[in-house]
Amino acid sequence: MQPPAGNVPWSTGLCDCFSDVPNCCITCWCPCITFGQISEIIDQGSTSCGTNGALYALLGWFTGSACIYSCIYRSKMKSQYMLEDSPCDDCFVHFCCETCALCQEYRELKNRGFDMSLGWHGNMERHQNGTMRTAPVVESGMKR
Repeated sequence: MQPPAGNVPWSTGLCDCFSDVPNCCITCWCPCITFGQISEIIDQGSTSCGTNGALYALLGWFTGSACIYSCIYRSKMKSQYMLEDSPCDDCFVHFCCETCALCQEYRELKNRGFDMSLGWHGNMERHQNGTMRTAPVVESGMKR
């Protein structure tokens, strides 16, 4: 089967969690942090990382199914970035493998140039100021 026209594949696979070990560990031990970071970027700063992370944690604590909330954000992310439905339906991915799904979404945003530690507003400020993290320009040769 081919993806619908216009949809692009994810930059990493669902099970590539260990390609970003620090994020994998944080997501395993405290998925509300990773979810908060993802949701702030997806919501384009209209909700904060802390607010969505706390709501995710409360839903997980009281219902045991925070994946109900996080699968909504996977759907939003797929529509914003025209990502393909892979490997299956969003809610099924989050229900069966919540940690892997959050890690994949985090990596996708990171691979698209977002510094997840800055949040939406920090990324927009960095982009507007042109202060993308690049190596400094060094003149060749020795001059005194």
